[in-house]
Amino acid sequence: MAQLIYTTLCSLDGYFEDTDGRFDWAAPDETVHAFINDLERPVGTYLYGRRVYETMIYWETVDTESEPAAIQDFAALWRAAEKVVYSRTLQEPSSAKTRIEATFEPDAVRRLKKESLADISIGGGELAGRALAAGLVDEVRLFLSPIVVGGGKRALPDGVRATLELLDERRFASGVVYLRYRVGS
Repeated sequence: MAQLIYTTLCSLDGYFEDTDGRFDWAAPDETVHAFINDLERPVGTYLYGRRVYETMIYWETVDTESEPAAIQDFAALWRAAEKVVYSRTLQEPSSAKTRIEATFEPDAVRRLKKESLADISIGGGELAGRALAAGLVDEVRLFLSPIVVGGGKRALPDGVRATLELLDERRFASGVVYLRYRVGS
């Protein structure tokens, strides 16, 4: 059975986007990006809400030829994966291997986990929060950036409670700290 994994880059105070809608402060350096790529390699499907998908669509068409190896690698990984986008407003996907679902259905995700040969990644705090509340998330992977932004979009929404077991941690020269947790039952 596939694992459902929530991975996010966020500020030390828990935001993946600041009050101005910016997240450039979380951009990983080459070392962190290569590490993330290795974590993402087993992912066969990405689950997104509309806003996160519209951010990630960048990877569909970006010309990476002159970019560092980690960027080229991530673009290839992202393009190869299936994408499911939950949106009531999008009618057509803007990327290959993508389907639009009007609503997030926990039972459909449970079936996807049972049927998938590769792991599944879920993106966005609100969607991940709904999946956590439904008992679907197996792991949470946080990349804490050395910055406090004071507000914005939270990596995890209020009202969600989960017991976590620390599985791994790593500190990078850039000050980013990686934390990997198993979600308890």
